[in-house]
Amino acid sequence: MKRLIVVSNRVQPPSEDEPGNQGGLTVALSTVLRESNGIWFGWSGGETESFTGHINFQKSAGVTTATVDLEPQDIQEYYDGFANRTLWPLFHYRVSLAEFERGFVDGYERVNTRFADTLVPLIASDDLVWVHDYHLIPLGQRLRERGVTNRIGFFLHIPWPPMRLMVSLPNHQELVESLFAYDVVGFHTQDWLDSFIDYARAQMDATVGEDGTITWNGRTIRAVVCPIGIDAREFAETANGPAAETMRQAMEQSAGGRAMIVGVDRLDYSKGLQERFIGYERLLSQRQDLHEKVFLLQIAPPSRESVQTYQEIRASLDSLSGRINGEFSSVEWVPLRYVNKGYARDALAGVYRAAKVGLVTPLRDGMNLVAKEFVAAQDPDDPGVLVLSNFAGAAAQMSQAVLVNPYSPDEIADALALALTMPLAERQERWRALMDTVLKEDVMWWLGLFMAALDPAEADEAVEPA
Repeated sequence: MKRLIVVSNRVQPPSEDEPGNQGGLTVALSTVLRESNGIWFGWSGGETESFTGHINFQKSAGVTTATVDLEPQDIQEYYDGFANRTLWPLFHYRVSLAEFERGFVDGYERVNTRFADTLVPLIASDDLVWVHDYHLIPLGQRLRERGVTNRIGFFLHIPWPPMRLMVSLPNHQELVESLFAYDVVGFHTQDWLDSFIDYARAQMDATVGEDGTITWNGRTIRAVVCPIGIDAREFAETANGPAAETMRQAMEQSAGGRAMIVGVDRLDYSKGLQERFIGYERLLSQRQDLHEKVFLLQIAPPSRESVQTYQEIRASLDSLSGRINGEFSSVEWVPLRYVNKGYARDALAGVYRAAKVGLVTPLRDGMNLVAKEFVAAQDPDDPGVLVLSNFAGAAAQMSQAVLVNPYSPDEIADALALALTMPLAERQERWRALMDTVLKEDVMWWLGLFMAALDPAEADEAVEPA
């Protein structure tokens, strides 16, 4: 097995102390890194006064990590700036929120160059290199410029925007051209891949082969659809574990016989939380028979608190939650519980299991693994119902959910009413179909799909009869 080098903005090493609280991506990448004696390279999350390229090597649960510190200006321009104030809103279709600053671009290019300079000495001739996400789009090109000829893959964990939005980025063609330095480029859904192809054809006059290859300027890449999954069996076991069971019992006692709707999202404008609150408010205004019988628990840990847009989201949600509770609450019932802190995965599994409805309504999302975790955590004998946005990448795999337009308060209200009154037999039928997909197309399936494209020779050898 060839050695794999994984590169991401932040490194998430496996934990020997709390394996049950590791995400599926960490588990999957750690497995292949351990088996291949690979390296996980990225930013440490720390600062240094002057970038030196010093690498901090550590080994945790059999996985070697290699991290570097960045200068404050790098963090401001590369991470807070171009990655999260330019690309993130643009790729989530929110052009009006994107900030186009030349200094941001300079910082983004500088950090990708520094990553390349630091990484090159670690790459042996037969290694495979796998770069992750929007922070590091140009990294493959920087590695090629430094003589790296290895197979290099790139996976985008967020949506790819339509061409009409992509061209609003001042350096859009330069950024897209850099993707042709990779051998394989992966997307979560066919929609995102189609948008990439539309751009490549119209803006770059690229040619697209029937085998999924795209050729431009003498370079041919393979673009693939690889929807990421979760470690569904592990999460189902976690939902049956002691920590989850303690949380489930606590939630059911707290609910007092009322049906719980749950939403779990990072505090971000892409998650549609304002629209979700308004849709729930519409349900309460239309269905007085549900008063005192239902409540919404929204868990929304804050993120990027230094960015003005995120401060505005929090203020808006504070106002909405206050308005809803002020209008509909009684002395014995609070219809909306809004919590600004995060919980461990095993605790969340218990929350999901106690819920009658999982409400996952992003305005745009690359995948959304909360939807899959909610399904995996359910009791097969009495499963909850998943209400899912049409605009989440997960919707392409999860058509048995109750699908909604997250921009429509009436659709959200109708979907919630349907979910809350759905007969047991239909709930079980929908859940079984969803669970079958979540189990089959799990995170190891995703890993195998991408690695087969990145290293087709080894994949061919793996399927040869003994």
